Order: sequence, then C-alpha cells, then structure tokens
Amino acid sequence: MKICRHYHVFGRVQGVWYRGTARDQARHLGLHGWVRNCDDGSVESVACGTPDALDAFRSWLQKGPSSARVDRVEESDVEEPPRTDDFHIVP
Repeated sequence: MKICRHYHVFGRVQGVWYRGTARDQARHLGLHGWVRNCDDGSVESVACGTPDALDAFRSWLQKGPSSARVDRVEESDVEEPPRTDDFHIVP
C-alpha cells in the first residue's frame, strides 16, 4: 500500500545541502515526490511510498545532513499524490 505525506522541516535546514541529501535519501528508499526551500527558511517535502519507507524518511528528516540543525518536523497526510515517478528538488 502506498501513501503520501507532507513534511515541513524547521531549523537550520537551508544552505546545508538538506534538499540534495533528502532527495538522495528518498530515492534510496524508493519514494517519489519533491522537496523545496520555503521563504521562511524551512524546507517542505511531499513523499509517497510504503508506510515503512515513509517512517524511515521521517527519521532521516529529523536528523538531516551533519551540518543541519533540525528543530522540528511537522507531518500530515496528503490526499492527492504528486505527479511524478521520481523524487526531485523543486526550485
């Protein structure tokens, strides 16, 4: 069963290669969706895949790359999945 979740990540998550490593991690887990920077300095992502893969992705999002500092991750379900079979960075 595949489901989709929206993640909003707060902390020092821009300028530390967070999006690139999130994309790599999502692809490694077989997820599809996207990740992007927000104007307020946070990062958001929509990811679709199995519940186990999404749980692993959330665990990674809570840590991020070594140069990041994640204060919190907000998560919600997504009704309509993104229209992609890959995981990419949205400019």
